[in-house]
Amino acid sequence: MARFTRIQVLNAILEDGLVPVFYHADAAVAVKVAEACAAGGAQVLEFTNRGDMAPEVFKELSRYLAREHREIILGVGSVVDAPTAALYIAYGANFVVGPLLNPEVAHLCNRHKIAYSPGCGSVTEISQAEELGVEIVKVFPGRSVGGPEFVKSVLGPCPWTSIMPTGGVDASEESIRAWFSAGVACVGLGSNLVRKEWVAAGDWAAISNQVRQVLDWIRQARS
Repeated sequence: MARFTRIQVLNAILEDGLVPVFYHADAAVAVKVAEACAAGGAQVLEFTNRGDMAPEVFKELSRYLAREHREIILGVGSVVDAPTAALYIAYGANFVVGPLLNPEVAHLCNRHKIAYSPGCGSVTEISQAEELGVEIVKVFPGRSVGGPEFVKSVLGPCPWTSIMPTGGVDASEESIRAWFSAGVACVGLGSNLVRKEWVAAGDWAAISNQVRQVLDWIRQARS
């Protein structure tokens, strides 16, 4: 069961403007990554549903954070169907993200008052997601569907839309500025933020510093 309300989750995502995205098959390493991101200032974390036994890793991570870091909002990504979403919600997911729009997942999340951000690649899909109650629409893959120019084009006729691009956002000042200047509400950052070599080396300080830097770039871009 989620520890945070949907409103709390959405407000935290919009406040930070950043959702770090990561996966690791070892729960102990996943804990270190989560703590490193939080130490850098991130309130919200997305653990992706990848690899064998990913739900079990998520369950251990969720239990640990609920016990030791109750301020961290943990959600799940790469969810494509309702049964998988239900499993992660039972394990404590506070929000659900997917690479595609699935109405069944939207209905399930609405029933549990869980925030759902499906991946959309057209104005029609974005509109359908919003009709299903989606507040923050994930644009995926961000670079391939048109990058910041796509965001500008959508917000012209649909200024009420809150967009979170994932895939195509770099951990650089230039990239962050381009996306936020286009009007995104927030961004999802995975391997460009939580780099594999840092995780392999156990360089948690490097991850914290990167998160802190990206959050600073976001604040500058918004101002």
